[in-house]
Amino acid sequence: MAHKKLFIPGPVDVRPDVLAAMATPMMGHRSKDASALQRAISEKLQQVFQTREQILLSTSSGSGLMEGSIRSFTQKGVAVFSVGAFGKRWYEMAVQNGKTADLFEVPQGQHTTAAVVEAALATGKYDTFTVTHNETSSGVMNPVAEIAAVRRRYPDVLWLMDAVSSMGGTPIAVDELGVDCCITSSQKALALPPGLAACSVTKRAIERGRTVKERGFYFDMVQLYDFIFKKDYQYPSTPTLSHMFALNLQLDLMLSVGLEAYWKRHEDNMKLTREWAAKHFRLLVEEPYASRTVTVVHNTREINISDLNKALGERGYQIANGYGDLKDKTFRIAHMGWRTREELEGLFGHMEEILGLK
Repeated sequence: MAHKKLFIPGPVDVRPDVLAAMATPMMGHRSKDASALQRAISEKLQQVFQTREQILLSTSSGSGLMEGSIRSFTQKGVAVFSVGAFGKRWYEMAVQNGKTADLFEVPQGQHTTAAVVEAALATGKYDTFTVTHNETSSGVMNPVAEIAAVRRRYPDVLWLMDAVSSMGGTPIAVDELGVDCCITSSQKALALPPGLAACSVTKRAIERGRTVKERGFYFDMVQLYDFIFKKDYQYPSTPTLSHMFALNLQLDLMLSVGLEAYWKRHEDNMKLTREWAAKHFRLLVEEPYASRTVTVVHNTREINISDLNKALGERGYQIANGYGDLKDKTFRIAHMGWRTREELEGLFGHMEEILGLK
């Protein structure tokens, strides 16, 4: 099967050297070498997350840690603030785990406002709330600094944040914001194959978790946290060592070019994509709430997106259709990981030829 250059919101293309690192020979996952590897990854991820809190790894997608956190840390009730399909997933997880939950949605393309969060937390009904930092179905990046200002007035409420599609692609100062559990996964801006998730978690969240019954087993956040200290940076279940070899290299590469430069690559690619999309179509999201990793474009020309992708595929490219209610009404162009300006310009040139754009 011929490889296509992926401009979809995950999985992303992986550098050959990072991909090759996954073929590193296995080691015992209870060995000192494994502990050293996992400790090194955690320390490097702390720089990416801008946190001094503990990093947890999980052999799963980001959804695993999302479910684990909402189950482990919610006792009284959770307010779920959703700006799209993946924000609503928090609510579904809460309900299916027997948690009292309320869903606060906004129309597609809009963001969660600080006022909405204030109104919900002021009721005193919730001891946890969730926010999607970057929603790939709508291309919205929420104003988390404004939300953080509200949350500081409610110090007893834990903040769980989905940064699956943004961590690494834009600066997220987790400690400064006051996020209690910030979650990401490997196949987005961290530019690895899917299968590994990571999060930061505060000590106060863990102490809350110790009072919560029925936290589950595999995704028990307290057990994951405690095991690191009991077993020197190891985990209760067998970890995905292959992903860890690759992540360790990827983090070295990111840090060697500098996080500011890596973030700027995403910012520049976003601007280039939005400029092209605004010229030929219409953007769903207005600045400053636009995602730095994926741009959602209104299908104002009523093109057949499946036919477009088929034609692009013959040229070695792939973009994404709209998601959920936005399917066929929009299409999505991702610009995360190591994607370059030249590659994006190549994609746009092919789309213009196929669609007859000028």
